[in-house]
Amino acid sequence: MDSQDLQVLAAVRRWRAEGHRAALVTVAQTWGSAPRPAGAWMALRDDGRVQGSVSGGCIEDDMIARMLDGRIGGSQPFVLTYGVTREEANRFGLPCGGTLELVVEPAPDHALLTDLAARLEGGQLVRREVELASGQVRIFDACRGEALQWDGQRLSTIHGPHWRLLIIGAGQISRYLAQMAQALDYAVTICDPREEYSVEWDVPGAPLVAGMPDDVVMAMAPDPHSAIVALTHDPKLDDMALLEALKSPAFYVGALGSRVNNAARKARLLEYFDLSEGEVGRLHGPVGLHIGSRTPPEIAVSILAEMTAVKNGVSVARPEPANPASAGCGVR
Repeated sequence: MDSQDLQVLAAVRRWRAEGHRAALVTVAQTWGSAPRPAGAWMALRDDGRVQGSVSGGCIEDDMIARMLDGRIGGSQPFVLTYGVTREEANRFGLPCGGTLELVVEPAPDHALLTDLAARLEGGQLVRREVELASGQVRIFDACRGEALQWDGQRLSTIHGPHWRLLIIGAGQISRYLAQMAQALDYAVTICDPREEYSVEWDVPGAPLVAGMPDDVVMAMAPDPHSAIVALTHDPKLDDMALLEALKSPAFYVGALGSRVNNAARKARLLEYFDLSEGEVGRLHGPVGLHIGSRTPPEIAVSILAEMTAVKNGVSVARPEPANPASAGCGVR
């Protein structure tokens, strides 16, 4: 499943191949409540077709009108600002007086976009810089932790896998989780030493690495942009990953299992491994938000939803089931 950036790039390249002109629009800055974050992309074709989004829809309608009547033309990048006045905010559906500042590139360089797409498809993290005065666009290798920068004249955006996800186990849940995470710009890696599972792993862009889970976690060198999820449901494998992951600065560590199994796991980690109560307390288990999920794709949704909440600093309460003893390992 492609990320939003790759979907936009694919649309621009396809439209150009079909003989259409296409503009690229980037959210450079927001104030107040805004429907899309800084860095969001939208491609706009000469006949008004769009891919991506910079708002909830009303701004897109205005930009389509600008494209159709010729106000988006030439080759020089320029800035558009929406929502400066209360009337304009109401007109464009911006909540609570929100304001968007957009950088519009009427004729982005096709060769550079093709280069950028190739880098992203290869799992690279890339910085793209646009100089408004000269119209020059350049792309560079980027590092995790770099952020969008905008000073009114130069826009620097980061594209590619901003986050990393290590999944322990190459089962069915992992297949759905890997593809969903890729759509959110995670660089996904799988670890499963069990040959009966690993030989069947074939999710594009999510490599399976050899080795035991604890060694793979240490080799990963998790940082605050890393998540580790254990999904084998085999304590001999999951616990090996967790004893290293819980000591790391990874922002999210989770493990599959019922409440009863997870309580036993936490007790086991405290009793037999060199982990503190604080470290064991970081474990998200049962993994994922409680949304009543039972199928592998539903469980993957619940896991990624909880990861997203933690990443964004949102606290989500865990409701107790009516009968905790009957809660299955896959019910979220």
